[in-house]
Amino acid sequence: MDVEILARIQFAFTVAFHYIYPPLSIGLGLIMVIMESLYIRTGNKEYETLARFWTKIFALTFGVGVATGIVMEFEFGTNWATYSRYVGDVFGSALAAEGIFAFALESGFLGVLLFGWNRVKPWVHLVSTVGVFFGSMFSAVWIVVANSWQQTPAGYHIVGEGINARAEITDFWAMVFNPSSVDRLIHVWLGAFLAGTFLVLSVHAYYLVKGRYVDISKKAFKIALAVATIFSLGQLAAGHKSAEGVAKNQPAKLAALEGHFEANAPADMYVLGWVDKENQVVTGLKIPGGLSFLLEYNFEAPVTGLNAFPEDERPSQVNAVFQFYHIMVAIGVFLIALTVYASFLWWRGQLFEKKWLLTVFAWAVILPQVANQTGWYAAEMGRQPWVVYGLLRTSDALSKSVTANQVLFSLILFFIVYLVLFILFIYLLNKKIKTGPYDEGVADDRPLQSDIATVLTGN
Repeated sequence: MDVEILARIQFAFTVAFHYIYPPLSIGLGLIMVIMESLYIRTGNKEYETLARFWTKIFALTFGVGVATGIVMEFEFGTNWATYSRYVGDVFGSALAAEGIFAFALESGFLGVLLFGWNRVKPWVHLVSTVGVFFGSMFSAVWIVVANSWQQTPAGYHIVGEGINARAEITDFWAMVFNPSSVDRLIHVWLGAFLAGTFLVLSVHAYYLVKGRYVDISKKAFKIALAVATIFSLGQLAAGHKSAEGVAKNQPAKLAALEGHFEANAPADMYVLGWVDKENQVVTGLKIPGGLSFLLEYNFEAPVTGLNAFPEDERPSQVNAVFQFYHIMVAIGVFLIALTVYASFLWWRGQLFEKKWLLTVFAWAVILPQVANQTGWYAAEMGRQPWVVYGLLRTSDALSKSVTANQVLFSLILFFIVYLVLFILFIYLLNKKIKTGPYDEGVADDRPLQSDIATVLTGN
């Protein structure tokens, strides 16, 4: 493989591995705020116990996320020097803003969050939890802003020529609120909330299936289910709004997402399928004119297809973009169905009567992660061949001195190190889950709070 492909694989691998953890931190931060707020409002110690338990898991995800995120900043300089020179003023300002406004806020309150239990007043601790949560959300803001600028550049001008050309910011807020940033940020936030809440649902569903910590797990499960239901439905609207933005600003990407080749014709929407790029045919289950209807509310409305663009200005891996996008959509629809059905059973008082449903929730923890990953792959591969849409090609963004062997060697090393980190993460996560919400040393058969009176009276 040539150096461009290897450099892209390396960056995709490192960023995909890193992105396992920040969504968990954001989603768990929201759950922690809710649980701790309920404790202060009701005085019920079980909510405090839950908040303490999930704070420990949050700390684990935060630590691994920080460690794995540092690598990418060095890759900009080693593998993508031309890119770094070209977008340094734009990307650098966003990363600086993340450090000043987000990471400082998050890390500043983190010490109180982790070590302030029983040392500060409950409301002070809640403020620290909210601070860490908002810090994690602000961090996502600046990363998404930087990436969205690459998708839909705004608020800049180009200075210099040839290899010395670079983008300079002329309007900071136009750069921040570029045409795709708000829609994409909401989409990312909702995906993160779902990743965190489904981890909570998974762990407490596991406890309920095993008959452990039943009373406290029912409380946690209901909190997470309410959040997951709201945001899975919200993700449907956010995804649609984001797709409308792609249709307006990146029509070649939209065409690749649905495998639409005809330059100006009504476009079908596929539930599933396979793209034959050579013959420009998609085989699968489709809704005729469905994409046209979603965009224009007219089944006959023409949609710009891939053939409207020169071949070297449209995504080369159309089938991969198509598949990643449809995996994301399928998971999103499944999560809506799952959470709405569970909420209906909750309303009827039958939520915890169906063991099979709890088992599904226990395993469903992987689905938001897969949806987040495939969504990003579809977005980034759909932008090709541009690293900055319409301005800088990926092939021109590479470092001029790096060789394929150097990139391959570092990729192998990253794989080994990240594999060790992932095994360690899973080991520690599993250990904390097995220990349970209560302090170590408390037996698994601890009497349920509702049964304490029965135990004491012997009735």
